[in-house]
Parts: sequence; structure tokens; C-alpha cells
Amino acid sequence: MSNPTSIIEEIRVASRQMVRELGFMRSTLAATEYSPSVVHTLLEIEHRGSMTAAELVQILGLEKSSVSRMLAKLLSAGELEECPSAKDARIKQLSLSAQGRKTVERINHYANELVIAALKKMNPHQQNAASQGLMIYANALQACRENNEMSTQNNLQIVSGYHPGMIGRIAEMHGGYYAREHNFGSFFEARVATELAEFSGRLDNECNQIWLAMLNGRVVGSVAIDGEDLGNGEAHLRWFILDDSCRGNRTGRKLIAEAMKFCDKRGFSAVQLWTFNKLTAARSLYESFGFKLTKEWEGTQWGSSITEQQFTRKI
Repeated sequence: MSNPTSIIEEIRVASRQMVRELGFMRSTLAATEYSPSVVHTLLEIEHRGSMTAAELVQILGLEKSSVSRMLAKLLSAGELEECPSAKDARIKQLSLSAQGRKTVERINHYANELVIAALKKMNPHQQNAASQGLMIYANALQACRENNEMSTQNNLQIVSGYHPGMIGRIAEMHGGYYAREHNFGSFFEARVATELAEFSGRLDNECNQIWLAMLNGRVVGSVAIDGEDLGNGEAHLRWFILDDSCRGNRTGRKLIAEAMKFCDKRGFSAVQLWTFNKLTAARSLYESFGFKLTKEWEGTQWGSSITEQQFTRKI
């Protein structure tokens, strides 16, 4: 790199120009009514035939909650279909519907025409250079993202016990996620903070513990075992939450593993947890640790009618 400052500036200028010329500054893309992220999603599903929501999260580099909302809209609009995976019926495979295939056909026609028009402005040597250069740069950007994700994992720590600021931070993560995804209000966040504050005063008791996922000194995940509030020698798994940046990267599994190790060592007769039916990713994680659904009912305590669930793990 003979003149790095000049090359960096040229690439940044060209990147901004491409974003504008390809239409990414507009609210819709490729002569559709859809946003750039939706168009990208449809093209990725067409390219692979079918895929899961988790695979889309990794490819798109978006938050899991954002992808879930987008897929729900595409399913409702009739652009996508879903069916159980042949390997695991709890996992849904997404594919294009007949309507979705027509939509992608229009997107591909629009995009191909745009590329063809641009290529006509170049000679054959420039065409090859553009193709190769774009692929090399795109692959390098992907490698940088993957390295950053690996660095995040390397810097992540699971610690136990009280940490200054954890009560407010855990309440914040609960309040933000459940308000955005499930319309829970201030009552829910306040209850999390109040009950967690009370529990923190009992952490000196050997049957209670909390684990925190820490990244660069910041709490990005939590889970607790309350060995007192249920009685009968049973433990209560509480306040399992992850920051959006840590979803889908096994941080949750590390936290639950620590909690279950603690329960096994303490000799509780069972571990109980309460959740509700829309948290499918969390349910899969719980079940992988031996939890089973034992009770289900309709509840309204959080402001709207939801199907609440109780899961039990016998020890």
C-alpha cells in the first residue's frame, strides 16, 4: 500500500457513491415496496433455496429481534413460507412462496439491468477489474467482521456474584427487550428491579447465586438461581437475559451451564422457571439442559394476554 491515506479515502468515497447509486439511501430498493434489508433477505433465501432465521441472522449481521420482526412481516405478506425442519420439528425452514419467487424475479431483472448498464460504460479490462476488485473487497470486509466477532467472544467473561450497577443494567436489558418485542410496560421493568434488588441482599446465602456475562467491563447478560423463594428444596432460575449484541453467539448457553452446574452441586430436587410461549429460542436452550414444559396457562399480568409457561428440570 504505497499511499494508504489516498487509497483509504478513494475506497470510502467510492463506497458512499455506490450506496447512493444503488438506491440504499431510499426507503425502498430495486423498484419494490421493500426496504434494502428485506430485498437482501429475499435474495439470500432464493440463493440457498431454504434457510432458518438463525442462519439469516448470521448472514445479514442484524440483531435477532430485527430479523424476527422482518420475517413475520414477510410471512404475513405471503412472500415466504415456513415448514418444520426434517431434522428438528421445532426449527422452521424458510423458503420463497410462489408470490415471493415472482417478487425476486422482478428484483433480479431490475438489478441485472442496472449492472448491464454500468458494464457498458467500461471496457473488458475494466469490467474484469471491477468484478474481481468488488469480490476481494467484500470478502475482506466479511473477514474483518468475523474477526471482530471472534474478538468479542475472546473478551467475554462469565463472573459470579454481585457487581456494582448490575441491578440497573439487568432491569434495563429486561425493560428494553420486552417493551420492544412484547409491549411490556414500566410495571414489568420496575418489578424486575425491585425483586432483583431484594434478591441481591440474599446473595450471601449459599443457595443463591447470580452469573453475569461481562464484555469490556459492561454487563451484557445474566442469569440467577434463587434457592429460597420456592421452598421444598427446589431452585428458581431467574433473570435470564442477554444484550442484543450477544444473542446467537452461545453466551446464553454459557450462562445456563454455570447455573445448572451450581444446581447440581447444591443438590436441589428440581429447578423451576417461568416464561411464555413466544420465546422459542430460549425454550430450545432450556430444553437442551433437560427442562420440560410442565404447565401452561393464559395470563394478563404484564399488560396483555399471553400464554405463560412453567418449565421443570428434575435433578
